[in-house]
Amino acid sequence: MFKKILIANRGEIACRVIKSARRMGIATVAVYSDADRNALHVRMADESVCIGPAPANQSYIVIENVLQAIRETGAEAVHPGYGFLSENKAFAEALAKEGVAFIGPPPGAIEKMGDKITSKKIAAEAGVSTVPGHMGLIDDADHAVKIADNIGYPVMIKASAGGGGKGMRIAWDEAGAREGFQSSKNEAAASFGDDRIFIEKFVIQPRHIEIQVLADSHGTTLYLGERECSIQRRNQKVIEEAPSPFLDAATRKNMGEQACALAAAVGYTSAGTVEFIVDGDRNFYFLEMNTRLQVEHPVTELITGVDLVEQMINVAAGKKLPMAQKDIKLNGWAMESRLYAEDPYRNFLPSTGRLTRYRPPAEVAEKAQAVRNDTGVYEGGEISIYYDPMIAKLCTWAPDRPAAIAGMRDALDGFEVEGIGHNLPFLAAVMEHPKFTSGDITTAFIEEEYPDGFTGVTPDEDTLQRLAAVAAHVKMHKEAREAQVSGAMANHKRRIAPDWVVALGRQTFPVHVDENGDGTEVRFEDDGSLSVRSDWTLGDRLFQGDVGGVFMIVKVDFIRGGARLRYRGADLKAVVRTPRQAELAALMPEKAPPDTSKYLLCPMPGLLVSVAVKAGDTVEEGQPLATVEAMKMENILRAERRGVVAKVNAAPGDSLAVDEAILEFE
Repeated sequence: MFKKILIANRGEIACRVIKSARRMGIATVAVYSDADRNALHVRMADESVCIGPAPANQSYIVIENVLQAIRETGAEAVHPGYGFLSENKAFAEALAKEGVAFIGPPPGAIEKMGDKITSKKIAAEAGVSTVPGHMGLIDDADHAVKIADNIGYPVMIKASAGGGGKGMRIAWDEAGAREGFQSSKNEAAASFGDDRIFIEKFVIQPRHIEIQVLADSHGTTLYLGERECSIQRRNQKVIEEAPSPFLDAATRKNMGEQACALAAAVGYTSAGTVEFIVDGDRNFYFLEMNTRLQVEHPVTELITGVDLVEQMINVAAGKKLPMAQKDIKLNGWAMESRLYAEDPYRNFLPSTGRLTRYRPPAEVAEKAQAVRNDTGVYEGGEISIYYDPMIAKLCTWAPDRPAAIAGMRDALDGFEVEGIGHNLPFLAAVMEHPKFTSGDITTAFIEEEYPDGFTGVTPDEDTLQRLAAVAAHVKMHKEAREAQVSGAMANHKRRIAPDWVVALGRQTFPVHVDENGDGTEVRFEDDGSLSVRSDWTLGDRLFQGDVGGVFMIVKVDFIRGGARLRYRGADLKAVVRTPRQAELAALMPEKAPPDTSKYLLCPMPGLLVSVAVKAGDTVEEGQPLATVEAMKMENILRAERRGVVAKVNAAPGDSLAVDEAILEFE
């Protein structure tokens, strides 16, 4: 067995690999860029080596830099994680020349399966069902349009060397094909150093289901069930689960056996994933094979009990897999929510900055439940513009799907992240969505259920009442503390009035509050009442307690004029006033938001790639105005309506802050 391995990656996956290696008694080496000098994976590893400047194409994907780190540290093997060099044949070959083991598949398998065009041809030859498409490379935008016309719209334009949603666009017409081709090509070149593009038919109303395979060099190839990955935005998975709520045993077996046959056909070893698109009749079509560890591998580990990283290391060391197909049993249900540094209220655009607060829920591993958090950040750390915006992968396990969802709801409620925009509210909203809880989902879930973008959650009447009760309970504790302090100063205790009006957004709840021995009794105008029992104290950022028989975890932050309450995707300002104060507040005019309609504002921190207009130009609704790159993704900013450009405030190459004005209109 190896004594020392190097992890050629960063972030949560590097930390994940280090954990398994440590359990196996293997020393680890971290590599890092200038931007990651203080990163968590660097802190966790036994040794660390700087391999270059912040941009990935000057550090993490420079093969010679990684090789030099191997030479300096004497690492015997390299785990590539996912992304970066994980599916790079030249990297695997370079390691072989150095006499260093690659903890992944053979270079030949990477070449055949890692390239989406080649893999589809091999899959077709092996009798695996494939999606109709053009398997050759695309020369230019005109060629892309011609092929798309022949296949029939809509089509998916994809980077041949792509992954993780990078270099992918859906085109619904000729204009989309032209624009999508160029954007996909640019993203592919920036992310993978390979700008080859291909096109295939986009299956409408599909489910994205993938099979985990594991193979050794002694002739054993296994499948470890499937993962449902249909909750996606911009072709990037957001929520995954295992098993799928849609597959039956026969389809699972058929997909698994085809995945194993495909892996065996190319001499595949190590862990890999065969991705399929599945229609409403459970017909499935091969999409691609990821010749690496998949981001969402934890849910498979949770339902099978197999440590995939450990098995990858063992296979790379020449060991046999310790199990056969009959030994693979699926136990319970697992959910994974990807926590991203992105603002769901701004169409999920990336967010950067410092994590002023980062408090994940406690990890649990019990017979009836589990909570796991794979992360690569820490409180006080910085989310930069250079890399993928993932902060953590929060996973829950339970004996069945409803219990796994319930566990995820509580875990998300208790996950504290401050300082940057993040998608926790959206993840919480999905876990509450009836369509998701029913299992009736497709890859179009987000665009269908949130066609105008995510604007938050409006709680139902019962939940609002409970939140009003929480606000009243918190207010009473705050008042009691202030009365205690002022009473001590004045030598007499200030009386706290029992009647209040709780305002949550535009809704008000007149209440009468009584303290009892073990909590607070909140009585509403309609004579209904809710008992609030909690050990919450001033200074706690999480309220955890029983509210009318329902256990709730509510994020509580005192702000000017009241408290901010966040619960299950809802974000509300709670103001608790005396009846007279509430009467006067109702007479106050609302402040109008500032008018920004004459500006094109940068929606997220990023690099201005191009400006498509100049001063004096007349633009039409929907016309591209500028392109901003952030976290390896290109974002095209378009005109919201017809207008004339008065001034251009930024030039290509400028680094822009969020809401910085790029253009001004007359």
